[in-house]
Amino acid sequence: MNNTHDDTLLVKGIEAGKESAFEELFLKYYTPLVVFARKVIPDEDQARELVQDVFVSFYEKRKELNIHSSLKAHLYQSVKNRCLNQIKRNQIRRDHHANIFIDKKNDEAFIEDKLQETELETRIFNIVQTLPEQCRRIFEMSRFKGLTNQEIADKLELSKRTVETQVSKALKVMRKHLSDYLTLITWLSAIFFLFKK
Repeated sequence: MNNTHDDTLLVKGIEAGKESAFEELFLKYYTPLVVFARKVIPDEDQARELVQDVFVSFYEKRKELNIHSSLKAHLYQSVKNRCLNQIKRNQIRRDHHANIFIDKKNDEAFIEDKLQETELETRIFNIVQTLPEQCRRIFEMSRFKGLTNQEIADKLELSKRTVETQVSKALKVMRKHLSDYLTLITWLSAIFFLFKK
């Protein structure tokens, strides 16, 4: 069953007032939405609150839902709009004695960049989880923890050549799965992560 079909069933369940459907929706999207919001709103509690507000609003308006895009796109757009409003409120509080001009287009461009970044990180994380255990562990130590190949080899009691081979194998998998997904812009943000030595 594909993701779009899953989401369609979730929406129908929520429209029918099924709490289990709403709980499934929350578990599926809460964490990635918070990750996205945190890239825009520095305060973690505030970011979490914004995302929770989106879910509350979604449930309260479940009988009048009118989703023109995918459910995922709808939720991200809702969080994006709340982040934009929060940025404005934060700026107004900071500069309430000054003349304030907020360039909405710049704010939206900033948030779009963060949305792409979040989507890419989520995609990379999901691909990493499919790697064989040893390959995954070595790749995470290399890319996520910043250890050198020699440091990984020492910690895992492996040869440096084995580590290099596993990292190379992981990168090939990443490139294969991301080749159809990445645009030129997202390639620029991913290139250091994927191709650093």
